[in-house]
Amino acid sequence: MVDIMEYSKNGSIEIIVGPMYAGKSEELIRRINRAKIADLKVLAFKPRIDKRYSKDCIDSHNGKQFPCVAVENTEEMMSVINNENFDVLAIDEVQFFGEEVIEVCQELADRGKRIICSGLDMDFRGEPFEVVPKIMAIAEQVIKLTAICMVCKTPATRTQRLVNGQPAKYSDPIILVGALESYEARCRNCHQVIK
Repeated sequence: MVDIMEYSKNGSIEIIVGPMYAGKSEELIRRINRAKIADLKVLAFKPRIDKRYSKDCIDSHNGKQFPCVAVENTEEMMSVINNENFDVLAIDEVQFFGEEVIEVCQELADRGKRIICSGLDMDFRGEPFEVVPKIMAIAEQVIKLTAICMVCKTPATRTQRLVNGQPAKYSDPIILVGALESYEARCRNCHQVIK
């Protein structure tokens, strides 16, 4: 297996995926910190909609943080990118950006930048989360993490949305930013959606 640092010399895309509570943001922060140890300049973003822990940091559920720029969309992201000198671009919660984020990742990787994204690969219904599968297809490296099922304690690959302690309805909106009050990790067998 080739080390991702070899890919990144020519530009690369990495994506870290999995359900909530799998450690995606924690792994993103770990990779950012390693890049900084290597004296690389890092530029980090997250969607402005994600205000769960702080407005200007990538935050993991276990309290780790890295300063970032919160943006509404990729246009705003590109206006910051075009004014900065950087080696590594980190994007947390990539599933909240539209199709344009794919073009941003491709263009910057083609310019020799190392792109590291993290996000949910499936929505609460257990279906692919919009842009993430497309980024996975073009990435040099895909890291799929699991959490622990909160029902049976086996590896979890799904995110269970709860409404008043009950499984959400299939017809509920896809986007609902939340944490422990709304979501938990579940395995395939314990994951439920009300049809």
